[in-house]
Amino acid sequence: MRAGEIVRSVFYSVGANKFRVLLTSLGIIIGTFTIIMVVGIGKAGEDAVSEQYKRLSVESITITRSGGGMRGMSTSSQSSLTKQQVLDMTELEHVRSIGISVGISTTAVYGGESLTVMVSGINEAYKDITHLDIAAGEFFTDDDGTARRKVCVLGYNAAVSLFGEEDPYSAVGETVKVKGLSFEVVGVLARIGGNAGLSSGGNNRGASSSPDDMVYVPYDVAVKYASGGNSRGPGGGGSSSYVALANDIDSVSAAIAEMKEYIYEIVKSDTLYTITDAGSTLSSAMETANTMGTLLIAVAAVVMIVSGIGIMNVLMVSVKERIREIGILKSIGASRFDILMEFLLEAVFISIIGGALGIVMSFAAPKVMSIFSIAFSPSAGGLMLGFCFSAVTGIFFGFYPAFKASRLKPIDALNDE
Repeated sequence: MRAGEIVRSVFYSVGANKFRVLLTSLGIIIGTFTIIMVVGIGKAGEDAVSEQYKRLSVESITITRSGGGMRGMSTSSQSSLTKQQVLDMTELEHVRSIGISVGISTTAVYGGESLTVMVSGINEAYKDITHLDIAAGEFFTDDDGTARRKVCVLGYNAAVSLFGEEDPYSAVGETVKVKGLSFEVVGVLARIGGNAGLSSGGNNRGASSSPDDMVYVPYDVAVKYASGGNSRGPGGGGSSSYVALANDIDSVSAAIAEMKEYIYEIVKSDTLYTITDAGSTLSSAMETANTMGTLLIAVAAVVMIVSGIGIMNVLMVSVKERIREIGILKSIGASRFDILMEFLLEAVFISIIGGALGIVMSFAAPKVMSIFSIAFSPSAGGLMLGFCFSAVTGIFFGFYPAFKASRLKPIDALNDE
């Protein structure tokens, strides 16, 4: 048989059994749609992780106070790092900059608007390391902290909540009350999204740790007015966290080792502070997101296998129904390969139809996911994976029925009742 004749035969068979083909391809449609959905959800998870950590460079190292046991010291002997001791870490060989922050949850008030916020006292280095970009006004300096100037910078969402969505940047120059004290707004941050991969450095008590929702003040001002004059730890209402920059990516491990040794010499504890680099944290988060994506794809693959078994059953029935047709084709010269290709192409055609319809359905996925507040990120890779799965399913599960049809003997087929 010529290739054109085989293709015409496939189209004729499919056209003569439209309803059965539709029911057979239904599993493929659902399977393809499911694969595209889970890939999109997995990609959205990876994008969310990347968004959270994008503001930290791979040279960043975070230091947080975690508590814990001592090495050769009693719990009562534990102490915390002071501001100056932390800043002195820049004298270490592999550390070029260190940012400090202290945070406390409190209330910010402007006019009739009141908002529970996380107030974060930071130094200039912290702002530079975490890339807090100003959209309006300017950022405060370390000199403002030394002079105890009560100035603040609002996160974008905090500015919107207090000053309205129409013009949040009008906050610059206004005065807001933070913990009962008047602070002049000198700047508003550009919208960031996520939490930048950073600890808020305090007890949130329900306040968001996203930079968009925070109020930033000079570190020394936060210590004096917001956290009760104590920068040494949780006492006084606030706790400190730090972020450092290694000289370069190759110096990260050496910088961590130096800082651990430096901190131990001061607090006599190797568990009181936790030191992690941004690269390791991001890698761990991405592995978790990838694992979840793989599990979701595995579930979708099971759907495809079930659909493939359905295709195989339908084709086995089709072979039985068309056994005399097969006998006639073989008696007039059709080869085993011709019969094999005819039934195999039919299976592939059914799968491709199902795959194409599944892709069409997937274009509604973002709207469907938004109803359930599930993040979804469409991608060409997801579409290709779904389509390839459908085609491979047709080939794999259609081969045996096609092979069985090709092995029939003409005389046996013609004599079948």
